[in-house]
Amino acid sequence: MNQQQRQDAIIELVRRQGYASIEQLTEHFTVTPQTIRRDLNTLSAEGRIRRVHGGAGLESSTVNTAYSTRKTLNLEAKQRIAALLARHIPDHSSLFINIGTSNEVIAEALLDHQGLEVITNNLNVAAILQHKEDFNVIIAGGQVRSRDGGIIGEATIDFINQFKVDYGIIGISGIDEDGSLLEFDYQEVRVAQAIIRNSRKIFLATDHSKFQRNPVVRQGNLAQLDALFTDREPPEAILRLLKQHDVTLHIA
Repeated sequence: MNQQQRQDAIIELVRRQGYASIEQLTEHFTVTPQTIRRDLNTLSAEGRIRRVHGGAGLESSTVNTAYSTRKTLNLEAKQRIAALLARHIPDHSSLFINIGTSNEVIAEALLDHQGLEVITNNLNVAAILQHKEDFNVIIAGGQVRSRDGGIIGEATIDFINQFKVDYGIIGISGIDEDGSLLEFDYQEVRVAQAIIRNSRKIFLATDHSKFQRNPVVRQGNLAQLDALFTDREPPEAILRLLKQHDVTLHIA
């Protein structure tokens, strides 16, 4: 069992039991306590488990990792995902880009394109794209979240509903093994659902840490996607659902 397989198995064990001690994990995987501590620290930093004294428990289903932390988590993987997704966006396309640190990296990857029309409810995305003279960048109205520059609310939904674009690029906080796309903020979810309704194709960009996370709000389902862009092969249950619903998988 390699490190990635062991860490995935640790998450599954913690999810099943609610808590697992370092001693239990050491015995279960026949590795040293130092190895388990490193695994738990890595998984905690990625927001996949909650590190507690003597072991690990389930992360919160109601509170997301701080934006400043998420900006740097798995950054190299996000850059690879962004570069791959950008290659699937033709010049002179129209697109939505919603809230999320992965989407901000995607905005940077799109700067080499020409003639894009971008509608976004993410102030950080708008700031990244604003200097491209051949881009038309449109910012949704609504309430600005101070913690991450996201724009949400009824006014944002009304604004999104005025458009029909070629591509909707969305992020996510968690993907359950039943295919549910999950988020922490109900208002953010409602805007994302409007983006899904008003896009001809939906691209989801997510790094491996989002598989089997358990945020509380249901945004949608894998079946609504046209393509999933990630950095590692998803768990078997998600692979089956992607195949069942003819969702193209791209691994960066």
